Amino acid sequence: MENTPRVEKTPSASTLTRLIRSRRTVYAFKPERAPRDALDRALDAARWAPNHRLTEPWHFYVLGPETAEAVCALNAQLVERKKGPKAAADKLARWRTMPGWAVVTCQNSPDPIQAREDYGACCCAVQNLMLCLWAEGIGSKWNTGGVIRDPGFYDLIWADPAVETVVALLWYGYPAEVPTTQRKALAEVCVDLP
Repeated sequence: MENTPRVEKTPSASTLTRLIRSRRTVYAFKPERAPRDALDRALDAARWAPNHRLTEPWHFYVLGPETAEAVCALNAQLVERKKGPKAAADKLARWRTMPGWAVVTCQNSPDPIQAREDYGACCCAVQNLMLCLWAEGIGSKWNTGGVIRDPGFYDLIWADPAVETVVALLWYGYPAEVPTTQRKALAEVCVDLP
């Protein structure tokens, strides 16, 4: 009996379903930061995502105020090049209101099939992270905008694009509002095969 693994109590199916169905992408956050221990619990759960061959291809970066400000400035530069100074100033002001910042990267693989599987695993890790935050009343937004593909972004988070690829720039914090959304009916997206 000593070698029997301990199974933690799992949530009921209805509790898990409610959590998944109620999670929303949050666009507006209250200014106060979520506690670091809540983020750590979510990050710890994120690493339990399914991953083929147990590659554990993810890496997590938690951005402090200095790094977050540098990311805001880099993004504003990119926006200014495409849309002008007014759009850049507006974007900079908005991004500076985000209370919490994290980045999830995926280990690069020379094997295209493994690379695809690892990217999928990292997406599952991001979902785990967002759901665990949501269970604690903390909202999030998964960003995949152009700033995460800029070489300067990798420099700011001390990552090497030859080694890893950014999957998500994640904002998190207490929601100022929770948007509503709709999904297609199951019958529209599910096909029963013979």
